[in-house]
Amino acid sequence: MIRVAAIQMVSGGNLEANLGQARELIGQAAEQGAKLVVLPENFALFDTSAMQEAGRREAEQGVVQSFLSQQARDHGVWLVGGSTPCAQRPDGQLLEERVRSTCWVFDDQGQVVGRYDKIHLFDVEVEDGHGRYCESQIFEPGEEPLLVEMPWGKLGVAICYDLRFPELFRHLRELGAEMIALPAAFTQVTGEAHWHVLLRARAIENQCFVIASGQGGWHSERRQTYGHSLIIDPWGLVLAEHDTGPGVVVADLQPARLEEVRRRMPVQQHRRL
Repeated sequence: MIRVAAIQMVSGGNLEANLGQARELIGQAAEQGAKLVVLPENFALFDTSAMQEAGRREAEQGVVQSFLSQQARDHGVWLVGGSTPCAQRPDGQLLEERVRSTCWVFDDQGQVVGRYDKIHLFDVEVEDGHGRYCESQIFEPGEEPLLVEMPWGKLGVAICYDLRFPELFRHLRELGAEMIALPAAFTQVTGEAHWHVLLRARAIENQCFVIASGQGGWHSERRQTYGHSLIIDPWGLVLAEHDTGPGVVVADLQPARLEEVRRRMPVQQHRRL
């Protein structure tokens, strides 16, 4: 068994304030016994105009990476670091015009055990106060999926808009994923329409636990996120959920439950295409 936590935040443009909020919530998760903690997308900075400069600073100084490493070490937890802008590719090459939306995963000793750069970018029109979103103007897409081996099983990572691309999740299952972490910042409009159904579908069709951590509240006069961070079992059952505002949800993931679902309905072996 492993106790996991999904952290929900309402981040803004102040890095120090956001890190302070994250520190408090990580501490709450650890106090409740969580051994794996997942932060939301853009947890350290939620300000489109500041992403490129923040990404350059992160590539040069690694402020957010240092923060995450210390939190993992101090609390003895494995930490999925949401997403942070970073102007450096995994091979070390610096980016001049765009940044990556990067998720670092740390073990309980504070060591980096994986990096995932968001593959699918949110270039869409939404009927909300913000209107048009175009992440590709700021972000360069990643190329490689990530699977991390933990003491309690294998963890895949995806970020927000990735959720709409089932082939990524199927690939993670083929790599051996038993749990999938999804940091996100779904808009209020798209979240109301699709958040729960997409997450439950990814859990059901891949027979994996899903830990989805979202932003949940008003970030500006025009920007509202949906929240509803939750943890889902391989049968699609919602084990825990937090609706709006900052908070922590925890649940115990039972390996026997995963084995039972996969044994009784061996979907992976029944594939034909």
